[in-house]
Amino acid sequence: MRKDKTLSSTTIRRLTKYYRYIDELDLKNIQVISSYTLGKMMNISPSLIRQDFNTIGEFGRQGHGYQVQTLKKEIGDFLGINKVHNMVVVGAGNLGQTLANYDGFSQVGFTIKALFDINPKLIGMKINEIEIIDLDNLKDFIKNNNINIGILCVRKHCVQEMTDILVDAGIKGIWNFSATDINVPDDVKVENVNFSNSLFTLSYLMNDKYYSK
Repeated sequence: MRKDKTLSSTTIRRLTKYYRYIDELDLKNIQVISSYTLGKMMNISPSLIRQDFNTIGEFGRQGHGYQVQTLKKEIGDFLGINKVHNMVVVGAGNLGQTLANYDGFSQVGFTIKALFDINPKLIGMKINEIEIIDLDNLKDFIKNNNINIGILCVRKHCVQEMTDILVDAGIKGIWNFSATDINVPDDVKVENVNFSNSLFTLSYLMNDKYYSK
């Protein structure tokens, strides 16, 4: 039975990690997994795993472990992964093309339908069979192709303008790689990806001052 709870971002990120590991178990035809075994694989305490799973449903039996396919479905449903998500990439430079070339998105239901750019040298090209289209057509394309996620790979000076176009066209989710904050209505969800922040975190973890004497 699904439980209606607002989860912290930390719990959500653990659930995405659980899903990845459980998907790999399913591909290996492993049918049952215990919280202890999963915890050993992921370096997470079994009690925390059970607590996380209990926040989204009751589908395990004490002493019997969890059915892998059931876990995969329940977590996938909770995260919305089991739906089809149509996406567009705004900005067909190096990063946008790299995302288009990654086949892993489509394997889990996230399909890039098109890339958009203003560079006439790029328009008409195909990256991994995905066409680069003139930016002037972005709004109509979104409305006519059931697009619900926009991926921003543009420079800071135009990111808010591109955001406004996406929102005006009906986009409800934005994956923002622009390294700057954007303003959106409350009903539009944003996930920011900042490579510098991640690199700074790695720098901290490697800092001799903190982990060695």
